[in-house]
Amino acid sequence: MSEGLIALGIEDLGLNLGPENIADLDIFLHEMGRWNQVHNLTAIEGESESIKLHLIDSIAVLPVMRRFLEGPNPLIADLGSGGGLPAIPIAILQPEWRLTLIEAVRKKTAFLQHIRGKLKLHNITVLSERVEVVAVQQSGVFDAVISRAFTNLARFLELSLPLLKPNGLVFAMKSKRADEEMQDVNLSQWQLIADIPLHIPHTTVERRLLVLSPIKISPTLSE
Repeated sequence: MSEGLIALGIEDLGLNLGPENIADLDIFLHEMGRWNQVHNLTAIEGESESIKLHLIDSIAVLPVMRRFLEGPNPLIADLGSGGGLPAIPIAILQPEWRLTLIEAVRKKTAFLQHIRGKLKLHNITVLSERVEVVAVQQSGVFDAVISRAFTNLARFLELSLPLLKPNGLVFAMKSKRADEEMQDVNLSQWQLIADIPLHIPHTTVERRLLVLSPIKISPTLSE
């Protein structure tokens, strides 16, 4: 299947992937397809072109994330990780980044733990818990939050805010409907830092990555 990934244009993303990277991505796709037949991890079925395209869709965010994330070992939360997109491909390609995968559905976290062990991804932590609970337990500890098809943008930002450090970033993977969703965002609380179209090779699908940061509220002095 490595040839399939290459044919789909994974090399066109400019990520300088090595054979080991490609092999691990292959294993991830194979295991997702195998588990999906029994556990219904995702609506995507089998080891189809769709799965591969969704994987490429997920790692297309990496050049942007590399540009914005400072420090050698950022701590990133993936909300509603599901079958591991985008967190698992990111963890494979960025072994120095630390990712916390938050997923409330136990059959999905079982798969995430399985793939963590199979690929020896020591840079990820899997939490079988609701995001709201993790936000209380790990308030203000993450450098960044990311999600793919988890919820609408305004709700995603609401859930992300308590998890983030003061200068933290939100990476929201969106489609052409991003403009509609931005209309519901409280711009007194959030700053849109970047709105970047993502190039997905050999597709006409529109993808955008929104990068947002919470606005610091200055304390009001009492008279």
